[in-house]
Amino acid sequence: MPDAKILIVDDHEDTLYALESALAPLGYLLGRATSGDEALKQVLRGQVGLLLLDVRMPGVSGLDVVRYMRRVEQTQHIPVILLTGFGLDHVLTSAAFGLGVADLVMKPIDPWALRTKVRYLFDSHRRYLDLEQEVRELRALVKDHAEAEIPLPRGPALPHPDAHVPVQRAGRAHNGELEEERT
Repeated sequence: MPDAKILIVDDHEDTLYALESALAPLGYLLGRATSGDEALKQVLRGQVGLLLLDVRMPGVSGLDVVRYMRRVEQTQHIPVILLTGFGLDHVLTSAAFGLGVADLVMKPIDPWALRTKVRYLFDSHRRYLDLEQEVRELRALVKDHAEAEIPLPRGPALPHPDAHVPVQRAGRAHNGELEEERT
């Protein structure tokens, strides 16, 4: 997802400008929307790697956007930071985190804290998508090898991250027994 953007959604132009200014130093591609409907259209078109979303907007609210996104396979894993200027209450907090939002942030926003959260969530989501792509490629490779009846290459066993666990040698251990590594 090389051209992924951070989509900023708020019905107030001044808030959009402030958020864009706060995030500009990160160097990520930024998009904007002024309504929940517009946000959903952009998210469904793809290339959104993170959503900063106002909770209360006329028409489709931020929570409604998240509810819809979580039901659609292509958008359910996009991280969302909800923004509110009306204070946090128990109902909003439980609804937001129940929908799987990454964070719920009060306005006015601390730019440094927001940049830190955005960098972490955006980069984590990008790594998640890269791993997902690698898994698809590996599954296709295994399927192609299985269909062609080509044996997969077998390399040496990888060392266990715990140095106290003895190395299991393929083909030399019998009945699940481990062979001590000889040095």
